[in-house]
Amino acid sequence: MSDTSSAQSDSKPSLLLASPWHTLIVVVVWGLNSYSSAIHAGQSRAGMGPSRPGIYWRTMAFEIFLLVIVVIGVRLRGASFENLFGKRWASVGEMFRDLGLGILLLIVATVVVSVLGGHQRGAGADKAIEFLLPQNPAEMVLWVALSITAAICEEAIYRGYFQGQFAALTGNVPAGIVVSGLLFGGAHLYQGFARAFVIFVSAILYGVVVRWRGTVRPGMFAHGVQDAIAPVLIKLIRH
Repeated sequence: MSDTSSAQSDSKPSLLLASPWHTLIVVVVWGLNSYSSAIHAGQSRAGMGPSRPGIYWRTMAFEIFLLVIVVIGVRLRGASFENLFGKRWASVGEMFRDLGLGILLLIVATVVVSVLGGHQRGAGADKAIEFLLPQNPAEMVLWVALSITAAICEEAIYRGYFQGQFAALTGNVPAGIVVSGLLFGGAHLYQGFARAFVIFVSAILYGVVVRWRGTVRPGMFAHGVQDAIAPVLIKLIRH
């Protein structure tokens, strides 16, 4: 990585990726969107909210918008994209290594989510996200696009930016991972507290892998695939 940030695999926290005031702005924007998402989710469950395609488009637009804000702050600090995504692949072997790690992370994360969310499989299972699930081929295409967008943007924002930034601000690597995980879980509170907690635990796992490998790319792959196949897995569990 560049001189403004130590390697994620280093045992010491990274240097600041952006100014503290920038992080405050990002957290405020994050909080406003999380609150808005909770309001819209309640309306959608009551049949009064925006359509599913509308939700998908709005979510993708916000993910990209927040990533742009993050990139601006990082660039103002003199850092590079490597501070958010990790070093570029130097060989095809490195690419396949990250893909392999992504597959392994996907399997482990799926098991963790399945175990922790097992108590929700009774009556009313997955009702918290019923309004989000695609119901036709056109919505499924948009859902996949949303999954890819979320994988790229969220991994860069939460594991690339928040994790490194809070590790630097607190002087503690585990604190950076936990705070990033809390923010990630908090962003999903609209799905209900139980699911948000499972997502928080999964985020900790992703954060540890990022710190170990120094790149968010395995997490991006696992995140995207996990989100994309979620509707199919939920249907399989029900039937």
